[in-house]
Amino acid sequence: MSPVTAMYVAQAIHGLTYGMLLFLVASGLTLIFGMMGILNLAHASFFMLSAYFCYQVVAWTDSFWIALILAPLGTGLIGVFVERFLLRKVQQYNLGHIGDLLLTLGISLVIAEGVKTIWGTESHQVVIPPSLEGLVSVAGLEYPIYRLFIIGLAAAILSALAFILYKTRLGMIIRAAVSDADMVSALGINMPRVFMFVFGVGTIMAGVAGVAAAPMLTVFPGLADQIGLDAFVVVVVGGFGSLFGAVVVSLFLGELNAFGIQFIPRLAPVLVFLFMALVLSFKPMGFFGERDD
Repeated sequence: MSPVTAMYVAQAIHGLTYGMLLFLVASGLTLIFGMMGILNLAHASFFMLSAYFCYQVVAWTDSFWIALILAPLGTGLIGVFVERFLLRKVQQYNLGHIGDLLLTLGISLVIAEGVKTIWGTESHQVVIPPSLEGLVSVAGLEYPIYRLFIIGLAAAILSALAFILYKTRLGMIIRAAVSDADMVSALGINMPRVFMFVFGVGTIMAGVAGVAAAPMLTVFPGLADQIGLDAFVVVVVGGFGSLFGAVVVSLFLGELNAFGIQFIPRLAPVLVFLFMALVLSFKPMGFFGERDD
């Protein structure tokens, strides 16, 4: 393989890795909005919180694999608590989206200050587990095993999510509730319990992304800002509530970010927002948006 071809292949895999990580974050946000109509501004903070949980569990147990299970579950439990005892209470006052936005914004600020208080403002490194260290040959190119692990993890979660949504009764209820929650409730389905489940699953997915990102990006108080804005761009451009749109746009933005850094590094940080502005000027609801409220 020539050096130029190797560079293109490496950047393409870099983009795929970041795109899949972005999908893990954005898919939970999309699932919550599509099902519940809540734009959760604290979603990226849950992602960051899980990365801190991962750091702490690894420090206690010296096992990344235990952290991969416990950190997302802990984050999901906090998400369930937020939905059950905070969001549901606020929605009783019929404040519309303003109430949800203000509450989730407040939660994100609480999480940001909480991690600084508990873990400090310095960066923390999570060591890659020995089984995922080193390089592997991909089309004649040596590539880090851990980045390929992130791609495989995201693909496995995408497959599981697709199976649940399209092959199970629970998925049928969720998809029906997206179209008409009142009708589903009239059929005897406990919608508050379904909402709590969906919010918990959404935060667990953010938690999985946080654990996956921890060894690659390090853990620090600005981690939520680093990937949170890109995740919101994915949801907006892909179309609010569209999981398919989240997949497509995540992968595209991953490649845009990778090749932007390679060829036009000074403009790379703003390419994502230029792309969003361009798309929304022609498609205000995003590529696959279906809701207009």
